[in-house]
Amino acid sequence: MDLEQRINNFRKMAEDDPNNELGHFSLGKAYYDAGRYAEAVPSLQQAVTLNTQFTKAFHLLGEAYLHLGHRDKAIDTLRRGFTVAAQRGDMLPKTAMADLLRDLGQELPPEAAPTAHAAEEALSGDLVMCSRLGVKKPRLTKPPFKGALGQKIFERVSAEAWKEWLAMGTKVINELRLDFTNPRHSEIYDQYMKEFLNLQDD
Repeated sequence: MDLEQRINNFRKMAEDDPNNELGHFSLGKAYYDAGRYAEAVPSLQQAVTLNTQFTKAFHLLGEAYLHLGHRDKAIDTLRRGFTVAAQRGDMLPKTAMADLLRDLGQELPPEAAPTAHAAEEALSGDLVMCSRLGVKKPRLTKPPFKGALGQKIFERVSAEAWKEWLAMGTKVINELRLDFTNPRHSEIYDQYMKEFLNLQDD
């Protein structure tokens, strides 16, 4: 799927369901990847408004502001995103936002202590470094479906992130009226899934 097709598909998803944060984030990311930062900002802003825990959206929004020369807005966004990421244990976006804040000469916001639940998970032996959450979490008991993609999800996606995707994937199917007898529709579904699970570069 080329970049313009991705933009069109994600725009349709965002327009069909204005309350779907994945649609807005995916559209914003597609605009960002195309270097269209001014168009990326409103979509990413909407994603963090709808889901104040969407740390990847905070990170990308901060990056977009920097590309546009809006330093103060970038710092405010990155600080808020860093705090949320630290609380959630989303290590990949937390580290990325920390690096950006340091590059901007900013001190990092104070971090809250890990929750008891997070400490318990750290002691579990059957963990996977989750591509979506950026932290070790309990893995699925088996691949969610056959094939290379199913195996990759088993190896790189936590059970928690997969559960989140199942709820979001249902919305994608319903809003886009996907019919899996159509190979094109299956490709569209997989693209959304990879975006959500942070497997889109594979």
